[in-house]
Amino acid sequence: MKKKFERRRDDDLFSPLYGSKWDTQPIAKDKIPDHSMRSDEAFQIIHDEMDLQGNSNLNLATFVTTWMEPEAVKLMQLGAQYNLIDEDEYPQLKVIEERIITMEAELFNAPNAKNSVGVTTVGSSEAIMLGLLAHKWKWRKHREVQGLDYYRPNVIFGADVHTCWEKFARYFDVEMKVIPLQKGKYTINAEDVAPLIDENTIAVGAIVGTTFTGQVDDVKGINELLIQHKQKTGQDIPIHVDAASGGFVLPFIAPELEWDFRLEQVRSINVSNHKFGLVYAGMGSIVFKEESDLPKELPFEINYLGGTMQNYSLNFSKTSSNLLAQYYNFLRFGKSGYQRIIDAVMSNAHYLEEYLQQSGYFEVLTDSKYLPVVVVKLKERYTFSAYDISRELNQYGWIVPAYSLPKNSEEIVVLRMVVKENFSHDFAQKLIEDIDKVIQTLLNDNRYKEVEIKQNSVVKVHGVC
Repeated sequence: MKKKFERRRDDDLFSPLYGSKWDTQPIAKDKIPDHSMRSDEAFQIIHDEMDLQGNSNLNLATFVTTWMEPEAVKLMQLGAQYNLIDEDEYPQLKVIEERIITMEAELFNAPNAKNSVGVTTVGSSEAIMLGLLAHKWKWRKHREVQGLDYYRPNVIFGADVHTCWEKFARYFDVEMKVIPLQKGKYTINAEDVAPLIDENTIAVGAIVGTTFTGQVDDVKGINELLIQHKQKTGQDIPIHVDAASGGFVLPFIAPELEWDFRLEQVRSINVSNHKFGLVYAGMGSIVFKEESDLPKELPFEINYLGGTMQNYSLNFSKTSSNLLAQYYNFLRFGKSGYQRIIDAVMSNAHYLEEYLQQSGYFEVLTDSKYLPVVVVKLKERYTFSAYDISRELNQYGWIVPAYSLPKNSEEIVVLRMVVKENFSHDFAQKLIEDIDKVIQTLLNDNRYKEVEIKQNSVVKVHGVC
């Protein structure tokens, strides 16, 4: 007699997604679950958890790209299966990477872009470390040849740098000579650098689009200082330009500004492709002006992936997704497309900045001249703070960071808004409306009204515009 088919109790193949077993019982959080689940269930669990965090389209805190065209996303899916390091198995990836480096070198006005070298990286942090390591090795080799000690290298930069500069110095045992910010002056120039130079200086760092205020260091002035120093002493100190934020902006809004390879002492530039290169995180690039700027001892020669290849990186295996997406953007947009996009984000940044300037609530610390970033501080007459505004804006979905400036200016607390490709004029108008609402809410909040009795018995209420 045939055994009667018995339907399994857990067979929910045709059950609705919501209403399945996982929807009424907790999911595993501290160990791999014992049993499998449907693919759509696993997907939905993770997808729904993403709804518990901030909306990336309203995130004005990050410089990182939060939107890409669907075709670029498809190429990222394709690239996910290719390990970029396996250039013997996937030689076309190396070809594309070299094309990207050459294109960037040309964008940064290298004398001969085809003679420039570089690599793509996980982000600007890795790119900066690779660039500064190259300068440290060149300095050390030069000292060795001269029979001088090479145990006390230093690097000069301003307090306006990203924290990865400090990481480099700590991790690779290089003394930091940090130029502090001053109230009302949030960048560095030649006058700041000159007193710090000595025989152990491996490089001077200059920032094009600072993290804190979106401003630009005086790269040209620093270059002239180092040329004069070279002519006087023979010491050839390179400039490494951190163009993480400004590298894909300045060529389109200020092509006349000299900050790049047009300057003699600028020998390496890093850029964050995942910022205004318009690809998702994380991708950066390090570009050296000439092949001689990268010491031949640094790239490793390996042969255990199929063929002999050279590798210069801190990371090893990594996806090719971002590489393909960046190549797509270069082909898709061209210079004219990037020009239109950068013009649009700058226009929206100026619109937002003009409102904040005229509102009477804020003092604008930048003029959005070189980067689509608006940084403001609250005027001193208010008893609530920039932190309060940031918190209240979050109630409307906006992510607008409040933070203090670095040492010597730490009493200044600012709000920073980064305008990106997907931040439209309508979004700017909505943000303005919500800032107005937040300010009025705080002005009417009794917690921020302090009564002060003056000697003449006049009562003054703080918190009123």
